[in-house]
Amino acid sequence: MSLTDKAIARIRELVQSGELPPGSKLPPEQQLATELGLSRNLMREAVKALVVARVLEIRRGDGTYVTSLEPSLLLGGVGGAVELLQGDTLLEVTEVRRLFEPIATGLAAARISAQQLRKVEQHLAAMREARDDVELLNRHDAEFHRAVIAATGNQTLATLLEGIAGRTLRARVWRGLVDDNAAPRTLAEHEAIYEALAEGDAALAEAAALMHVSTTERWLRAHLQQGEARPPTAARGRPDTVLMGTPPSAPDRP
Repeated sequence: MSLTDKAIARIRELVQSGELPPGSKLPPEQQLATELGLSRNLMREAVKALVVARVLEIRRGDGTYVTSLEPSLLLGGVGGAVELLQGDTLLEVTEVRRLFEPIATGLAAARISAQQLRKVEQHLAAMREARDDVELLNRHDAEFHRAVIAATGNQTLATLLEGIAGRTLRARVWRGLVDDNAAPRTLAEHEAIYEALAEGDAALAEAAALMHVSTTERWLRAHLQQGEARPPTAARGRPDTVLMGTPPSAPDRP
């Protein structure tokens, strides 16, 4: 372990022990460095690393603070890491989604409010309208799943699933581009999920979500075996735009 890593560990210990609770301000750099027996340079490097990890935040002209330490903040970088995965690890991501999302959907069925259910229904209706528009279909597809997972009330679970959604969304979009029959099947699978949520049937919702995720996984596995599963190239247009379902002028996530 490098000296910088040791410095990071020392500050993390203060946060974990509660000596530096969420939202608290760190002592002045020199004071903290002295208390921890570190040089100012090591302290500076440790703080920078913890800022990147979203454990600390620097407020210009005010000082350094511990962040809220909320899951959405600390786990928000998962998506960026997932997007860098290569080759067969794409299948591993879909397997992780298959493990988490059906259970989460079942949990949502038991907890979803009328307002949350209406939001899910709105995205389903938008998917029906967009069934011939792959880009728009997949945008509302992603929002449909976000609304479902949000209904669990579990921020950690929602953040983790959001982190893997980018890569699996790529698979769904590409599937829609190469398979003319993908849109009707995808829509039918979402209808089944919505109906189970509306009935408050957790077991049925879990089964419907498992069927939906497994369909995508089977398709992807078959194409990987054929050596065909790879993101579209620039020849098909701007890949980041097409894959993520955003207009060319606004390349953000759906």
